[in-house]
Amino acid sequence: MKLLHVITMLDVGGAERLLVDLLPLLRDKGHQVDLLLFNGVDTILKDNLTQKGISIFELSHGCDVKNYYREVYDPRHIFRLRKFMSGYDIIHTHNSICQLYVAMAHCLNRSQTPLVTTEHSSNNRRRSKRWYKPIDKWMYNQYASVICIADGTRSNLESYIGKKQNICTINNGVDVQRFIKPIKDITKQTGFTVTMVAGLRAEKDHETLIKAMSLLPSNYHLQLVGDGVRDQELKDFTQQQHLSERVTFTGPRLDVPELLEKSDIVVLSSHWEGLSLSSIEGMASGRPFIASDVEGLREIIGGAGILFPHGDERKLANKIQWLCEHPDDYREVAQRCQTRAQQYDISIMAEKYCNLYESLAN
Repeated sequence: MKLLHVITMLDVGGAERLLVDLLPLLRDKGHQVDLLLFNGVDTILKDNLTQKGISIFELSHGCDVKNYYREVYDPRHIFRLRKFMSGYDIIHTHNSICQLYVAMAHCLNRSQTPLVTTEHSSNNRRRSKRWYKPIDKWMYNQYASVICIADGTRSNLESYIGKKQNICTINNGVDVQRFIKPIKDITKQTGFTVTMVAGLRAEKDHETLIKAMSLLPSNYHLQLVGDGVRDQELKDFTQQQHLSERVTFTGPRLDVPELLEKSDIVVLSSHWEGLSLSSIEGMASGRPFIASDVEGLREIIGGAGILFPHGDERKLANKIQWLCEHPDDYREVAQRCQTRAQQYDISIMAEKYCNLYESLAN
């Protein structure tokens, strides 16, 4: 089949990193796979996917990552999309503005190509706007299939627009084998590194983790991997907490498996999630994984890693220090996490996507 995936841009985020791993797998299964970006600004993920041989088209270019909203939401994209509405067996969208604009272009063209979309988050700000609900209900009805990345995501969507036959759940996945490392022996360590891999965006709760660092001894250091619109805001907050010497902002990185291997504890402090790829990667790394007890994380982490109350920096600091001071507990939690992560290998996800595409094309 000939497949087109559509996303706003290849910023360093969960959905974007997912495509970098998923699209080559779909191609290796015999499909022609292209990617369309609303904003084709150059990023490390875009370069990485180009190197893997995936053809990338763009509707606009020339806006940096931190100030991309003007170009991404340009309504002229609806008309620019129309030339992509034929010639493909499946068109698969990601992110809310792509979902809407592709549905509109599809309708204007009276296209018969089946549309598929992935709902990547259990929380969406537009759902708080009552006037937007009829637009959303119309939009989702244009899709032959709406894929939710977790049961919680599906439940939230169905409570919003009602239960529909075109809604299904396919869990996100990662290349687990790329992240699996031996479990570290911390018995003789005198210093510890805590790592969080996440976009510097509103849905992530970096402040709670930064405040937790102020409650930990000075031999604990934090590295924040990723970039985003809150970059300077979080750097200023770190300085206000007098932690600039203990907190490192690495920016976006492609060597995340190596960074996790050098870490001692992996944390994801978040306000909400869909199904977090960073949490799966962190659990696979052979390090204990600690996450906020919020929807989208408790389903993945519960019974394997450690959950802390949302926004509670003191409980988070206590859990980090406990693990680093108790090697047996450290190893037990790390082993449970690694076992859980293997349930979310991306090869399982790719197979389910292909089965769905084939059923819709037929």
